Amino acid sequence: MTQHQPQPQQFYLTAPSECPYLDNHVERKVFTHLLGSRAPELNDLLTQAGFRRSQNIAYRPACEHCSACVSVRILAGEFKMSRSMRRVWQRNQDLVGFASKAEPSSEQYALFHDYLNHRHRNGGMSDMSVLDYAMMVEDSHVNTQIIEYRMRGANTMITGKGEGPLIAAALTDVMSDGVSMVYSFFRPELTNRSLGTYIILDHIMRCNALGLPHVYLGYWVNGSEKMSYKTRYQPQEHLTANGWQRVNLTEKA
Repeated sequence: MTQHQPQPQQFYLTAPSECPYLDNHVERKVFTHLLGSRAPELNDLLTQAGFRRSQNIAYRPACEHCSACVSVRILAGEFKMSRSMRRVWQRNQDLVGFASKAEPSSEQYALFHDYLNHRHRNGGMSDMSVLDYAMMVEDSHVNTQIIEYRMRGANTMITGKGEGPLIAAALTDVMSDGVSMVYSFFRPELTNRSLGTYIILDHIMRCNALGLPHVYLGYWVNGSEKMSYKTRYQPQEHLTANGWQRVNLTEKA
């Protein structure tokens, strides 16, 4: 009987392009495909090695002269909310998040499109069509959920679901050692709710409920103001040349 050896995983390097985070910088990425039955295991290993998932692609920065992008994960079991975070958490106790299989909807896309128009009008995702959004959500060979946040309703204690219009949503991978926040979006006009902060706090709580140690936040970019918020969630680990190392950063209350 002929035995077929598994093919080695193929990795590719992108051409140089303008960095979206730092002025006058050029970025390159190394990437591979996440396909087939091995995709969940491979996604775990690559995420732990600093990769991020986008659809069926895992990628990480491979810039020649810059190492500003640093993979960050929160130590969920040790996390303690700051005073401002506790206020955000209490302010949003009228919301409930319901996790289900990652399937797109027209309501999600409408919220996603509105969010991009307000927050990232000139970003690389701003011209995504309905089909593009559907692919972002459902083109996954790993354990991916879509969490929809709505107002608590009369039947929430029974169904676990919120009611009314969609307030926020998060595309999330569940892995063997934690959860990875792929992308989240929310109603941009509800600034007093600090929904971006609330969604991260909710993922920390979900991670603890699953008995998993880490919430993967993606990349913190040293020198990029729009990425600075990621350092607020303490304690956390950064991926270095010597592996994951705990960092002590000053946090504002």
